[in-house]
Amino acid sequence: MNQRKTLFDKVWNDHIVVAETADTPAVLYIDLHIIHEVTTPQAFSVLRDHKLPVRRPDLVLATLDHSTPTTPVSTFKDLAVVSEGALNQISQMEKNCAEFGIDLLGFDSANRGIVHVIGPELGATQPGKTIVCGDSHTSTHGAFGALAFGIGTTEVGHVLATQSLLQRKPKTFAINVDGTLPAGVTAKDLILAIIGMIGVDGGTGHVIEYRGDAITALDMEARMTICNMSIEAGARAGMIAPDATTYEYLNGLPRAPQADEWDAAVSRWRELCTDEGARFDKAITISATDLQPMVTFGTNPGMVVGINDAVPDNLSDPSFRKALDYMQIEVGKPMTGYDIDIVFIGSCTNSRLSDLQQAADVVAGRKIADGVRMLVVPGSQQIKKAAEDLGLDKIFMQAGAEWRESGCSMCIGMNGDTAGKGQLTVSTSNRNFEGRQGVGARTILASPMTAAASAIAGKVADPREYL
Repeated sequence: MNQRKTLFDKVWNDHIVVAETADTPAVLYIDLHIIHEVTTPQAFSVLRDHKLPVRRPDLVLATLDHSTPTTPVSTFKDLAVVSEGALNQISQMEKNCAEFGIDLLGFDSANRGIVHVIGPELGATQPGKTIVCGDSHTSTHGAFGALAFGIGTTEVGHVLATQSLLQRKPKTFAINVDGTLPAGVTAKDLILAIIGMIGVDGGTGHVIEYRGDAITALDMEARMTICNMSIEAGARAGMIAPDATTYEYLNGLPRAPQADEWDAAVSRWRELCTDEGARFDKAITISATDLQPMVTFGTNPGMVVGINDAVPDNLSDPSFRKALDYMQIEVGKPMTGYDIDIVFIGSCTNSRLSDLQQAADVVAGRKIADGVRMLVVPGSQQIKKAAEDLGLDKIFMQAGAEWRESGCSMCIGMNGDTAGKGQLTVSTSNRNFEGRQGVGARTILASPMTAAASAIAGKVADPREYL
């Protein structure tokens, strides 16, 4: 019998409270529960109704991100004018956290930001942890070798009450990426290419482990982009084994292990890799060397093409035809040259400092095309300050872009940041469904460099021409 274990197996086994049977799922212990204002109100109401406390408030990290406006707002009075709905959600979140003894990175916190940005930058996200959040892109944290996945509102209540969760064990899927990413091609392009290859259901029922030279060469922010979009491939989660790059990122962060505890933690983390000869349920190998910038052309992330390649012809498929009719895209032509209305740089996929720097490198000394609106939204208040210290805000504003406060912003279009009916947005977010960024709005997913190049050109553009 093969006793060699994958990274996923090791983390899963370390957290079993009650083992899975044919009739019942496993009970898993949860190390970190990240919460926000949108998926928690009902969960707290259930606790209140049943007179239950939060079992481990010290293992809950709370922030505000989904519904908070990204226009500058300094007081609750201002917030009420911008969005009464957002004010109500934020007020309820503050009330719930105060009542149940949970520290909240609130409206005025210098550490506030998107859930999947602040966990890593504070050092709360660590290798080997189980991490959950009422948001599907919790897979982001898997970049650190954590087992992280999104949960529903009912499960949010369950974890708050018990610090555990019922789960069936997923299968394992190794995606080996060899070679080196070419200049102008980023982690966002790589994960879009992977989704295009395996499809939006290619990872269903599996936890993906990303491996190979092209993966280990990525910095932590790029690794987070990769794991973030595992969900768009249908996977339960995505993981990357921790290494020296991981340890360097975490060392010294406020919620990471300190002093003598640091050495002990790194010693444990070094064991979190897939054993030589361990078996995956599924595996593929791809090359990064020949990739080009990728853009979506349809209404799911799997409808993706190299920026200079022709949109494929699959019009015999009714859903394919419907998607292209909605997007107003023609088969047989590349995506370059389509006029655009909006560029959005942000989201839990691409709002970190390196993402903003890549976009700024493209727009520096240039002007956004007439008729194009560009929103740049940092993933956290910390990132916003760091970018401003580097002068990135001035680069964007001098080019004609809007520099915003942190938040989910236009990724989900529930906070006032939306596109109008028929408008075409090049977006660094993760989903391009019909109406995702506004009723009737059309979305092209792309990297920060591609988005920035498109803003300058006024149409979908190859960023390599601007490097």
